[in-house]
Amino acid sequence: MNRHSLRLRLVAGGIVAILIALAIAGGALVVVFQRHVSRTLAQDLDVHLKQLLANIDLDAQGKLVLTQTPVDPRFADPLSGLYWQVSDDRGQLLRSRSLWDSAMKLPADRLSPGETHQHEADGPGGQRVLVAERAVTLSAEGKPVVVRLAVAEDLARVTAATSAFAKDLSIALVLLGSVLALATWVQVGVGLHPLVALRRGVADIRAGRSRHLPSSVPSEVQPLVEEVNALVDAQEAEIERSRGRAADLAHGLKTPLAALAADASRLRERGEREIARDIEAVGEVMGRHVDRELARARVRGHARGKAATSTVVRPLVESIVATMSRTPDGMRVAFENLIRDDLTITLDRTDLAEVLGNLIENAARHAAGRVRITSNDGQPSVVVEDDGEGIDPAHLSRVLERGVRLDQRGGAAGLGLAIVQDVLDAYGWGLELSSSELGGLKAVIAVRPGVSGRPSRPARASVAPSA
Repeated sequence: MNRHSLRLRLVAGGIVAILIALAIAGGALVVVFQRHVSRTLAQDLDVHLKQLLANIDLDAQGKLVLTQTPVDPRFADPLSGLYWQVSDDRGQLLRSRSLWDSAMKLPADRLSPGETHQHEADGPGGQRVLVAERAVTLSAEGKPVVVRLAVAEDLARVTAATSAFAKDLSIALVLLGSVLALATWVQVGVGLHPLVALRRGVADIRAGRSRHLPSSVPSEVQPLVEEVNALVDAQEAEIERSRGRAADLAHGLKTPLAALAADASRLRERGEREIARDIEAVGEVMGRHVDRELARARVRGHARGKAATSTVVRPLVESIVATMSRTPDGMRVAFENLIRDDLTITLDRTDLAEVLGNLIENAARHAAGRVRITSNDGQPSVVVEDDGEGIDPAHLSRVLERGVRLDQRGGAAGLGLAIVQDVLDAYGWGLELSSSELGGLKAVIAVRPGVSGRPSRPARASVAPSA
């Protein structure tokens, strides 16, 4: 796929959307998990705080005593990350062994009786801890004593749990993203499949296998199919009108040309041979042009519907040779028809006759005494060779240039191979010229590589060479 591919754009857009959605979802899940762990931690601290509150008391001397310490063993492990501390407004202090020889620095906030505060603070060893504290009022010798109880836990537990969750979540999101990207690729392929069917339909129209795009398509592309089918119908109608006008014009010129030939014949009878020869030469040139336009009018837009038409080659060549043998050029050469009996070519018989007739006529005109018509093994093709003088290999490329003619004999104006090429172009075939083993010119017609009954590129040959 190139950068202009619609599939690539859709897949890339889908993947970008998936990445953005997964990134947002991943960040949100990490935040939610962190808040969940923090709430769980706060709930644990509240349980420890209630245990302290249930066991705090004042003895007979008014000293703070703890009848029972919290059961979590981490309170007895120095710097374990879980701490408790009890103090009063007279300066007394009780603390867990986990605090060792330090004390928690609590903020100087005012606690209402029965109210629990939670906040972050600096703990022992530079730890960042979450503190839950509460104030109660006890009585000593009839005097109220405000006691402040605090329980704290290292926030590294939250950080570690969040990091582990984020790592596991990233792996899961990568797998999910891969599955979604693959699903996007499949979805885009399924969504674009109707366009692939349309492309095949257009190819079938160009190849002549169909006249219209299929109508059984999704509703989203139905208007496009209808417009294309209407365009095809309009184009065919316009081509048909153009062919009719070209044919009318060509046939309209046939009568004046016949009259011109008759005038030349009368001039020759009167002894004006030079003038008659010039008129006949001009008439022949004009006749060839008319023949070319008639061939174009017949072939243009018509070969598409003939893609499935096949012609057996050998009987057609025999018919052409039989006709050519009665011409002045054909009487002096020997024709060898070596075409295989089973050779069939997917060209209309009339169009193929136009092609082979021009090639065989050209070969007979320049041959010394022999014209050979064969076919290559392994592919549908026809080879026409003669034993004439041939063409200098250095001039072969010039022969295939429009308007170039290497000899000045006859009045064909170099249009024989132009007609051949026009017909071959319509069917996606090509013409190749080279030197023959017989000594003259070798002309090969064959389907172009990668072409199946339709043109793939403009042909180079458009003028008749001279051997």
